[in-house]
Formats: sequence, structure tokens, C-alpha cells
Amino acid sequence: DKLYLYTLIRELFFNFPIQIKYMANRRNFIQHLGLMAGAFSANSLFNQAHAAEFEHINLQKKLLSPKELAMDEDYWSVIQQGYTVSPSLINLNNGGVCPSPRIVQEAVEKFNKMSNEGPSYYMWRILDQGREPLRYKLAQLAGCDPEEIAINRNATEALNTVIFGLNLKAGDEVVGSKFDYPNMINAWKQRAAREGIVYKQLDFKFPSENEDEMVRIYENAITPKTKIFHITHMVNWVGQVMPVKKLCALAKKHGIETIVDGAHSFGLMDFSIPELGCDYFGTSLHKFLSAPIGSGMLWIKKENIEKIWPLICNDNPKGTDIRKFETLGTRSFPIEQGIGEAINFHTAIGSKRKEERVRYLKNYWATRVKEIPKVKIHTSLKDEFSCAICGVSVDGMTPGELDNALFTNYKIHTVGIVWDNVSCVRITPHVYTRIQDLDKLVFAIEAIAKKSPASK
Repeated sequence: DKLYLYTLIRELFFNFPIQIKYMANRRNFIQHLGLMAGAFSANSLFNQAHAAEFEHINLQKKLLSPKELAMDEDYWSVIQQGYTVSPSLINLNNGGVCPSPRIVQEAVEKFNKMSNEGPSYYMWRILDQGREPLRYKLAQLAGCDPEEIAINRNATEALNTVIFGLNLKAGDEVVGSKFDYPNMINAWKQRAAREGIVYKQLDFKFPSENEDEMVRIYENAITPKTKIFHITHMVNWVGQVMPVKKLCALAKKHGIETIVDGAHSFGLMDFSIPELGCDYFGTSLHKFLSAPIGSGMLWIKKENIEKIWPLICNDNPKGTDIRKFETLGTRSFPIEQGIGEAINFHTAIGSKRKEERVRYLKNYWATRVKEIPKVKIHTSLKDEFSCAICGVSVDGMTPGELDNALFTNYKIHTVGIVWDNVSCVRITPHVYTRIQDLDKLVFAIEAIAKKSPASK
């Protein structure tokens, strides 16, 4: 932190003296330095707004296990106060994109204002220096080497970088699933159409609580030409958690590389990327990490970096530097500072505590509504097979009708899912979700089910 702040002070004094001239007094100067100090300095927005309170409540609750703390509403009320979600609706579509805490929003706003005071100076000479500390902190969160982390805009960009960057030839086989994310499915289909690779999509019946069966389905698809397994860690449609470690171990046994889509698992579930055993991993940081909208991360095992072509041009496309995947041209440096504050907020809670809380919230409403006549749950409620996302349906109603009824009558925002053999409404709470909001959800589903027509 001291080295980072020293660099900023040096830039101010030696490269931009006119800035000093127009600072009205020493107080303004110090405030300006504080603004520039970054998310990982002692003067971060998190430290200013939350550090003391979080430290106090964590000390009070230190004897509670993550599962015990998941049910402690006093603790989570402190976390909830860090968000600015609208009181006019209950947002239960966090599986799409999650709101950011107040400090994350403020970081983006402040550094955006700074950028516009002198864009080429502040962006390229000041804020651009913040990417390396951010890379280091993301690596800490991911449990990996910082030289394996590239910062980008979302899971689609991260995973498409790998999908289009792999050296595959006509006849090489890629094994994926019908329940992978559409942007990844379409990327593989595009490679198949243009280059003649063979793209296989496996089918599953979710919810599944049989890891061996899921692994066997992948194993049965292996041929001597199989080069890649594409695995979704947490299926976005219904929240099914796939047995990633077992699938990666199976692939390694057969000399197959693995790409893991962690869009819905990273920043929510307590794991390190290397322990999954995969070769490539992509995620969106604007989901459960609650980073600014339009932020993502790519992880590539160090020995694989050289052989992956960048999605966007680079002067050394076959180089070994992970930064070759960050040559985006002009980018949003304020968003990167916002990612840092999101990491601060997340770390103060703790990955395991966060995972257990969100799983508790999902089980809180789902265990109640599954007993209501005409209501069906489409997601396993066992810990190892789900966490945040859960699907629900009401006999006699389409997903669109149920989604509309929840919002129109109760201002509960969800999303209707119709995909392959999945037909339900996806409900996803987050750490800011209040118990009384889930009580209202249960009440709403029961009332809607009572009025629903006979099964269609």
C-alpha cells in the first residue's frame, strides 16, 4: 500500500505539477490523495465506511460456525445495510446480475469523475497502475498465482477467449451439455460450423443427486478424438452444482483438457480454482461477488497460457504473459477500482459464511413452498448439489405467468425459465435479501397456487 501511494504522489509532483497549483489548500490536497489511494489502501472506501463495524460484529460472532451464523439475523442486518437495493421491489433474480454495495458504486463514481478531469493522464498514468494490486487480490480470492489471472468484462468474454483460442482441428471432439450457457454453446457451434470440430451436447435430468451418474454420462461420451470437456460449475437454469472435481479428474485420466464456467459459483461458493483440477476457468464478477456491472475474470493454468490465442489482437499472441488477454484498448478503469472494493466487502464477510448464508436463504423459502399443493421445486435442496439458485413451478401456470403474477401482485422480481426440459421460475436470493422478503415470497406462491387453474 505504501509503495502504491508513493507512486501516486510521485506522479502528482513530477508529472503533473499543474494539479498542485490549483489545489486550494492542504486539506483539498490530502483529500485528493485519499481519492487516488485505491481500493487496497488504508484509505479505501471500505475502510472508511465499514471496517470498524464489520470487525466489531465479526468479533462478537467469532464462536459461531458458518452454518450457525447463517441463521443469525443480527449479523446479516449489518451486511444488508451496505446495499442500496430498492424498497419498491423484492429482487430475487440475482442469478442474472447482482447489485453492488454502496461503496462499490461510490468507487466507480469517484474514479469516473477523476478520469474525466483529464482522461489520458488519470486513466493511463494513475488508474492503470491499480490493475496489478487488483490482480493480486483476485488471485488471493481464487487461491492461485496472480500470473494466471486476466481481468476482463464477463464470463462470456473469458470463456470465449479460451474457446476460440484453443488450437483444435477438424474432427477434434468437444463434450459439453445442453444446459451450458447459450453464449458458450453458440461459440462451440460456431467453431464446429467454421472449422469442422465435433461438438457434443450431453443431456441430463435435473435435479440430480447422483454424482456417479453425471460423471458416467461424460465418460460414455469419450472417444480417442475427445480433446475438451466444457463443464458448467453451477447450472444457471436451475442451480444444479455439477461434480467438477470428479469430471476434471476423469478428463485428466484420458488426456482431456477442461474448461469450467464458474459464472454462478465464484464469489459465492468457498473453493479455490486450482483445487477443481481444471485447465481453464471463467467467471463474471458482477454476479455473487457484487462487483460493478461489466466485470469478469479469466484463469488459465500457467503452463497453458502460451498455447491460447488471445480473443483480441496482441503484439505477442503466443507469449506466456497472462496480460496478453487484457489488450482491450480503452477500458473502464473506474470499474476495476470498484472490483477492489467488492473484494474488500466480500472478504470481510468470508467465503464460507457467504456460501452458507445464501444456501440457508434458498432452503428457507424452498422447504416451505415444496409442501404447498400444486407447487414443485426443480432443484435439489442437498448442500452438495445446490446453493443459491432454485427453480419453482405451479401446476396450471407457465413460467411467464407465474413470474408475471409474482411481480404484478407482490412486486417480487424473478425470471421465467423455459430451456430444453426445464420449465420453471428461477429464484435467487443474495446476502442483502431479508427474511421478511422470503416470507412474502412464500405467502405469494401459496396464494397464487390456490388460484391457479387445473394442470395444463
